Amino acid sequence: MQFTEDQIAFRDTLKRFIDKEVVPIADEVDRSDRFPAELVPKFGDMGLLQLRLPESYGGPGANLTTVCIAAEEFAKVSESIALISGQNGIAMIVPLMQFGNEEQRQRFFPEVAKGRMMTAVAITEPQSGSDVGSMKTRAARDGNGSYVLNGEKCFITFAPVADYILVFARIGDVSGGTRNISAFIVDAKTPGVTIGKNERKLGLNGIPNAPVYLENVKVPVENLVGEEGDGFKISMRILDMNRPTIGAVSVGLAQGALDAAVKYAKERRQFGKAIAEFQGLQFMLADMAMNIEAARSLVYDCAGIADAGFESDAAFRSFSAKASMAKCFASDMAMKVTIDAVQIFGGAGYMKDFPVERFMRDAKINQIFEGTNQIHRLIVARQLLS
Repeated sequence: MQFTEDQIAFRDTLKRFIDKEVVPIADEVDRSDRFPAELVPKFGDMGLLQLRLPESYGGPGANLTTVCIAAEEFAKVSESIALISGQNGIAMIVPLMQFGNEEQRQRFFPEVAKGRMMTAVAITEPQSGSDVGSMKTRAARDGNGSYVLNGEKCFITFAPVADYILVFARIGDVSGGTRNISAFIVDAKTPGVTIGKNERKLGLNGIPNAPVYLENVKVPVENLVGEEGDGFKISMRILDMNRPTIGAVSVGLAQGALDAAVKYAKERRQFGKAIAEFQGLQFMLADMAMNIEAARSLVYDCAGIADAGFESDAAFRSFSAKASMAKCFASDMAMKVTIDAVQIFGGAGYMKDFPVERFMRDAKINQIFEGTNQIHRLIVARQLLS
């Protein structure tokens, strides 16, 4: 990866910030499962909540490579905290830049630029995960300048702390498949919006995740993103643009596990010498390092393609497959590397006194959200066979 001088300086600044603000609380956030609200204004002041916001709207104007740099650095210490960085990109900035209109950008982006806003994306439903076309949440015009939304969403990350939620709902019945799904910006304080109980999760503690219930929620027509029926296209676009970021999170998580394993292997002694001197363990460490580097190269190559732009729909479809490769390969790699890190620690790795068990628990979700890795293999295969 060839980073610019500005990106290298940004990474160095992040490392100092992480050492000061994130390292001291990462373990406590996991143990208590509390959202680290004190980081929100600090992230905002550094431009981390609004990374993708263009400079013309008061933001840093970061490209996808820079977003991935931030994701990787934070995830070396805490994946939960890494996900806070750049979250507004997929829920607000990318949808409005690529599908919204100027009135919407002028209305929402000044608040985004302040660096205090939190947003969420609501696609998944109890019976609609990978099969987006089976979505049941409905939107109907009421004749008074509003849409009325009814339905239930589940597993919505950041929902309990979100100011706005990008809600996907269909206009018409389920027979429309993906063709009649639309996207709406919903103020989380709107009457009829109810946030359910925070889910208890295997990992990713500290990041709230809850169901969202919509009962006769009135949303102004002006909050429809794009045109009616653009929802599936919007959902796929924001997921495609965010998948390299999940790849970067996976790389950072694996790197953090490897760093911990190397340090422990040098200190832990068995049979009269450090366990790092045993060839079997050296081979494990070497494989971990090689796989991390392979994933890192794939992730940043993918981000670089996005930063260069797309000249055609065919070029974006090719990128979409590459984004699936990056997310799938990196997350599978992170799961394997974190398991190996726990193994290197032995019994100590199973204890919560060391971070590798947290890294292993957090790694699992990356194989599931933003599209399961089985779905990503289908995307890659279809691109190959098209």
